[in-house]
Amino acid sequence: MIEIQNLTKTFSTAAGDVAALSDVSLTIGDGDIFGIIGMSGAGKSTLVRCINMLERPTEGKILIGGVDIGSLGKKDLRQQRRDIAMIFQSFNLLMQRTCLKNICFPMELAGKKKAEAKKRAMELLEIVGLPDKANAYPAQLSGGQQQRVAIARALASDPKVLLCDEATSALDPKTTHSILELIRDINEKLGLTVIVITHQMQVVEDICRHVAILDNGRVVEQGSVSDIFASPKSDAARHLVFPEGFEPSVFDADPSCFRVRVVFNGDDTATMPVIAKMAAEKGILANIMAASTKTVQGKAYGTMLLGVDSKENTAQVIDYLAQYGVFAEEVE
Repeated sequence: MIEIQNLTKTFSTAAGDVAALSDVSLTIGDGDIFGIIGMSGAGKSTLVRCINMLERPTEGKILIGGVDIGSLGKKDLRQQRRDIAMIFQSFNLLMQRTCLKNICFPMELAGKKKAEAKKRAMELLEIVGLPDKANAYPAQLSGGQQQRVAIARALASDPKVLLCDEATSALDPKTTHSILELIRDINEKLGLTVIVITHQMQVVEDICRHVAILDNGRVVEQGSVSDIFASPKSDAARHLVFPEGFEPSVFDADPSCFRVRVVFNGDDTATMPVIAKMAAEKGILANIMAASTKTVQGKAYGTMLLGVDSKENTAQVIDYLAQYGVFAEEVE
């Protein structure tokens, strides 16, 4: 288990101190695939660098398996880092080395015999689906293939935690999907804890079980991916989950209109015309001010923002939709 407790990271600049992270607390279970998402400048990369102590927190603790890694000496910290592997957007392969030798490199640094390292590297190439690329150089590979080699190299130290820092941001959608499938497969087969740092909600949808949303260095929302998608509470979460459905202008369009947020949470009502049924049965006319739906892990999720003409009708809308198991609430 990874526990991040009241983490703060402040950088000193010519213009004064800047807080990249402020009082961040997260708990990530063993074997989970945990997403950390936010817009540019939210503090994502600083957080991931603190997790492996490439950046020292200003305040707070990071415990991995109950061990406060910030309290470790240099030797023990080096040992701890072998359990924490990392892959990056830019792959960071050694261009003068073949794929096989790139994967062997961390094992050689750890003192493993060459024959043993080569055998393990070939096993890892098999795992990532590139057994025929052992003698190829990175420049001869596509971006997706290079990331697969980088993943194999990250697994060479038999880590317990895999940190993915915008690992698919440089890839096209099809290749991104295949890399995410690979990471999910590795998570299931090897039992690794995976932390995915991203600004792309699609990545979270495709692979993560739990997610934390960062905004200006703070965690504004966290929970299971299905719960966050079904009912985002914070403005940052709403903009990430349904960017087209929660523009501020939608809320400001008609101040006399009562607004009801309707959430479809993956059950059959996501495809049932409940709003039309309500209008026919109850005579309540609701203006659909905004709507967005998407599929997450094989289930339909969506949200609507309805405009209703009175407080009384607002209550009736909420009660009617509740009969069908549809969550609805009045929003200001």
